[in-house]
Amino acid sequence: MGYVKVVKTSSYFSRFQVKYRRRRSGKTDYRARLRLVKQDKNKYNTPKYRLVVRFSNRDVTCQIVRSTIKGDIVEAAAYAHELPGYGLKCGLTNYASCYCVGLLVARRILAKFGLDKHYPGQEEPDGADYNVEPVEDGPRPFYCLLDTGLKRTSTGSKVFACLKGALDGGLDIPHNEKRIVGYDRSAKKLDAEVMKKYIFGGHVAEYMEEMEEEEPEKYQKHFSKMMEEEIGGDDLEEMYTEVHKAIREEPVKEKKPRVKPATAERWHAVKLTLEERREALKTKLATLMEDDDE
Repeated sequence: MGYVKVVKTSSYFSRFQVKYRRRRSGKTDYRARLRLVKQDKNKYNTPKYRLVVRFSNRDVTCQIVRSTIKGDIVEAAAYAHELPGYGLKCGLTNYASCYCVGLLVARRILAKFGLDKHYPGQEEPDGADYNVEPVEDGPRPFYCLLDTGLKRTSTGSKVFACLKGALDGGLDIPHNEKRIVGYDRSAKKLDAEVMKKYIFGGHVAEYMEEMEEEEPEKYQKHFSKMMEEEIGGDDLEEMYTEVHKAIREEPVKEKKPRVKPATAERWHAVKLTLEERREALKTKLATLMEDDDE
């Protein structure tokens, strides 16, 4: 019988160091994060910005983030649940909506740093790859890096819809057109018409038309929200055009001032005074004595 060497001895476990919490829970790729966050030493405390794109089942999040020793600081953020305020009532997580969220965060960060007048971006999106050019007499464009997190970066992913929106919004982000929807690998070029169709929801309109003809019951269930808002496939391009226009006109919504409620409501019982507690005790004892007599 051969001898089996014990690899994980008590010495091994006494030296074992657990990984970071977000690595243990599978939320952060620290190898990728280090390369996105680490700044050159000759930049002299210049912040390094990231365009952070994250998805949930019902929302899309785009944030401009810079990292410090104390933690990450969000300079600007945009969410899909804000789009109804710009005229988009439904379909908040599709490709065209992700483009709108990317456009919104771009216009917000440029407005915050006073760059929105210098860099209007692509005001009439045509689907072609757009790279912002620095103005001659003015500041340089806002530069940041795309942070996709753990999302798979396959061609046509909605991550790159947010990226395209941010690029057309006027941000300077290193990218490659190979991952944007409409890129043809065999021809090795981007079909701008396909990209434009996706920006204005043309793919959704085609799907709606096809489903309405073949499966009308499924269509009524699948697009019930659009039917409530009386939105058809032919209305999508005009609707998204108006949403883009509204975002550019007012990227930052004014917050409503907090108003004191007319009637103050209490959610906890009022604390009794000593005298009130004594009276309550006397009443309780009297009730118990009456029950005993009976």
